[in-house]
Amino acid sequence: MIDTFGLQTLRPTRSARRALFSSLLVRALLLGVFALAAVLGPIIVPYDHITVRTADRLKPPGSVLVDGSVAWLGTDQVGRDLLPQVLQGARISLLVALATVFLAGLIGLVCGLVAGFYGGVPDTVLMRLADIQLGFPSILLAILFAAVLGPSVGNVVLSLTLARWVTFARVVRATTLTVKEREFVLAARALGASDPHILARHVIPAALGPLLVIAAAEVGLVILAEASLSFLGLGTPPDQPSWGLIIANGRAYLNTAWWISTIPGLVLSLLVIGVGAFGDRVRDYFDPRLTPR
Repeated sequence: MIDTFGLQTLRPTRSARRALFSSLLVRALLLGVFALAAVLGPIIVPYDHITVRTADRLKPPGSVLVDGSVAWLGTDQVGRDLLPQVLQGARISLLVALATVFLAGLIGLVCGLVAGFYGGVPDTVLMRLADIQLGFPSILLAILFAAVLGPSVGNVVLSLTLARWVTFARVVRATTLTVKEREFVLAARALGASDPHILARHVIPAALGPLLVIAAAEVGLVILAEASLSFLGLGTPPDQPSWGLIIANGRAYLNTAWWISTIPGLVLSLLVIGVGAFGDRVRDYFDPRLTPR
């Protein structure tokens, strides 16, 4: 079969596509549970970051507190219930991840389109800047930006966006270089189509598939990066606990109160694994060559 860009490819069978879509849907539903907990959890179980309850400090999971409530995940070193902190951390982690991937993808899309479609000086400048940035680990760049900007959710998003846009830009540029030389693009240009029309009608739709695959893979990496920044004290402030900050607060109590660091660490691991599995299925779904026949 001939695909949209004139390449001969083997298309997967309808049953294989249906099975792949079902697998993708199951993983999306599992991630939806995390998203639902992140959205509704802090509303149902409000987080109190001001009140210190010394009588309830370092209580294990399932303990009954002084006020009669049950701390299902235990309490921390100042007596705060760990459950609302974990739920609040889920909201912050997902918010940072989605905002960062959206902004980095948008910047990467614009830069990749400009570099790949027009070439010349814009391509040289943008790609040399990308090459220089790729010479440094992205987490080190994020630490540098976060240290300069200071701890806050907005600054974490900005820091990670500046550190992650390069991957999107290079993928979009590669797709643009391929598509702009296709016969249908040359024919559209010969018929007088403008550059914005060609970009909107042909180039951007072709770049959205690879861009979505990269975005699905980047979400898990951004969640880990945000947790790392918060663990180092460069992420969210103390009144907005993320999983990395909770883990850092429990380091000194690993022998006596293991749950403070262990529980958010397990939740973080499960979410990253789930996002990774979802990203693999997204990649398989948008790349027919990887789909079983």
